Formats: sequence, structure tokens, C-alpha cells
Amino acid sequence: MNFTLKIWRQKDRKDKGRFVTYPVSDISPDASFLEMLDLLNEGLVRSGEEPVAFDHDCREGICGSCGLVINGQVHGPFEGMTTCELRMRRFKDGDPITVEPWRLRPFPVIKDLVVDRTALDRIMQAGGFVSVRTGQAPDANAVPVPKHCADEAMDAAACVGCGACAATCKNGSAMLFVAAKVSQLALLPQDHAERKERVLRMLEQMDKEGFGACSNTYACEKKCPKKISASHIGRMNREYLMARFL
Repeated sequence: MNFTLKIWRQKDRKDKGRFVTYPVSDISPDASFLEMLDLLNEGLVRSGEEPVAFDHDCREGICGSCGLVINGQVHGPFEGMTTCELRMRRFKDGDPITVEPWRLRPFPVIKDLVVDRTALDRIMQAGGFVSVRTGQAPDANAVPVPKHCADEAMDAAACVGCGACAATCKNGSAMLFVAAKVSQLALLPQDHAERKERVLRMLEQMDKEGFGACSNTYACEKKCPKKISASHIGRMNREYLMARFL
């Protein structure tokens, strides 16, 4: 398969950046999007050019570091997958493909397609943890947890922290990310001791980082690669109201 790539190139945070067009050819339909970028970079290195910088790690849809904006949509035009899970057979032979970094103020571009997503780490550091000593892992049935609570907590914990929810939101809101992290802890009895302080600290840090407010467009839910439900935002709002006023 052959494609024409229009890729954002930016030397550093101070550089204005620009789109550069690259042709790629003989790409296997079974190649992942990142493997296709690897082949592009191999050709650039052979010709003495600077390779395109992009984030990646597990390449199994687990870590979320591979986030790109592909043809105007985060993680590409298909739902329920990270960029590394996207296969080139999803495109038509000869298609032009535009590749950009996340476009969000709290995620400044470091180089090319790499952005600084440590804003999400700082939100987690603000309250997304349990500070009590837990000792050794207890038996699985030592603390009874209702099945529906355990299932919902696991669904929320599936969030990989890629930032797609914020990058696709017209307001640049990170509410789905924060809600998933708040929700997965609030649902479990081990974490109730800090639930009030947690939601207040995490939302306060989210605002400090410059993320926008939620306006219920559900774009975050639609483009989340792990299909995290926006219903967790409702739970986070209830947690906040209880912590703030009760």
C-alpha cells in the first residue's frame, strides 16, 4: 500500500512548526500505524534527514503513550482503539493521511508529534492514591465488595491516561480522565477514608493545569480507546458535592 503523509514537524516548544509531506510505499496492510512511521523514519535516516519523533511504548494498547491526531481525529478515525492498534488496512491505498500531535494547551509540544502530558501525572499525584499502609496483600475475599461495584471500578480502572478525552473535547476538558481515577477508588471500601480530600485535590489540580470545563458533548466517551463511560463524570460530580458541602 502507498500513502502520502502530511506530518507536523516542530523542533522544540519555541518553534512554530509546520506540515511536511512524505510519500511512503510498499506498506503491508497488516502493519500498524506506528510500524508505518518506523518505516518512514528508516528511510529518513538513510537519506540523512531527521526522523519524526513520536511517543510509543507497549504497542499493545495498554500504556496510551502513542496518542496522535490522525486525519483530524484523536487515535484515528475509528473508535475503541489506541494509535498503536490501528492497522493500515483501515485506510485505502493511496489515501493522504494527516498526522498531528495533541492540540491542547496543557499538553505543549516537545518535538514533532511528542507532547508533554505530565499534567495528567500531576493530577494523579494530587490525590489519586491511597496513603495508608496496607501491608501484605489480603486474601481476595477478606474485604467483601459488591459485584456491581467491583465491575464498575474495573471499568474505570481501564483508563490508560492517554489524554484522548481532553484532546478531543472542544473545551479541552480532562473530566473523563479525572472521573475515571476518582471513580475507581470511590467505589471500593478500602479507599473511602480519603475520598473527600481526593476529589477536591484532583479537581483543584485539574483547574490549575488549565483544562477546560465539561459541557456534556460526550465526545470524550466516543473517542476514549477504552470506552470509559461518561457516567463516571456524574459519580465524580456527586463525590465533589458531598466533599464540598456535606
